[in-house]
Amino acid sequence: MESRKLQRVGRSTLTVSLPNKWVKENNIKPGDSVFITAEKDGTLKIVPGYAVHREEVEEEYIINVDACDESGMLERIIVGSYILGHNVIRIISSNRIEKEHINETRRITRKLIGLGILEESPTQILLQCSLDPTKFKIDMLVRRLSLIVSTILTEAMQAFMENNGSLAEESIEREDEADTIYYLATRLLLHAQRRPDIAEQIGIADPLFIPALRLILQSLELIGDYSEDIAKKVIAIGTYRERIEKSIIKKIYDFSEVAQTVFQKSVDCVFTGDLRVANSVLEMKSNLEIEAERLMYELPEIPYLRAILSGLVNIASVGSINADIAVNRALQERSKHIEGIVEIVRHTWIPRR
Repeated sequence: MESRKLQRVGRSTLTVSLPNKWVKENNIKPGDSVFITAEKDGTLKIVPGYAVHREEVEEEYIINVDACDESGMLERIIVGSYILGHNVIRIISSNRIEKEHINETRRITRKLIGLGILEESPTQILLQCSLDPTKFKIDMLVRRLSLIVSTILTEAMQAFMENNGSLAEESIEREDEADTIYYLATRLLLHAQRRPDIAEQIGIADPLFIPALRLILQSLELIGDYSEDIAKKVIAIGTYRERIEKSIIKKIYDFSEVAQTVFQKSVDCVFTGDLRVANSVLEMKSNLEIEAERLMYELPEIPYLRAILSGLVNIASVGSINADIAVNRALQERSKHIEGIVEIVRHTWIPRR
């Protein structure tokens, strides 16, 4: 950290010189404009003029579909481009875009909010995103994603309990909706990292919380994947259903309800800052792991049965990550729920000379 003294210019103006290294790196010359932003923590942010104007320039992201010769490659590039905030995506081919790539583009576009096909020709597809990030609140998207993955798990386990293959299929279909919310929320978070003004508008008061929000979203998306996989195994286990005792089915179902409670309460206490709830959730997860180990020995040798239980253990484990985040956030923000538990005492440290 560099220290610089303030200089008085005139009667009321104070100035400070800019570091020479920073000036050279940003190619700033006398007469150039810089922009100064006051941050909430009392610091000042100095941004070169060209960096501010650069945000106004719309970049076109071009994908050479001829090079996308592996399964799922085009879809993943489109999703990545969307998440990174590109509003104009052009897919090109030197000859003709194959039908498989056209179908892949249309399929993934339906899952990305705000992104649509603007133009289409034999050799080009133009995608454009007209999303206004300020129309969304990040906490509502997190809660929405939590509700969707919770529903996927509930329906999957209800299908297991009732031997209802149709309900398991419905559960699997909901995964697309979970992906849609996850992609949207991740795009907004990356946008908020670049634009503090956008961060405030979507409900992020502290930019330091953005990485934690990204981790919360990833955990919920992963829980959705585990729940979808459980639903698929519920369908696959159908032919062996008669060999499973009702008591075993009930134990696994009850286990799933506790696992679901772990990840639901973990998300809730991130926003409430309740330290005690977060701690109880982490204890619940630890007890579940012990119970899962005991239950594994009771299960009969039937395909997919242990895999279902393992999936539920993974859901509780991944979901509890959010309880750890809740503890850290409560301590950092000095939540009212830590009163009487943690006390902050400030000491002035004077270095020895």
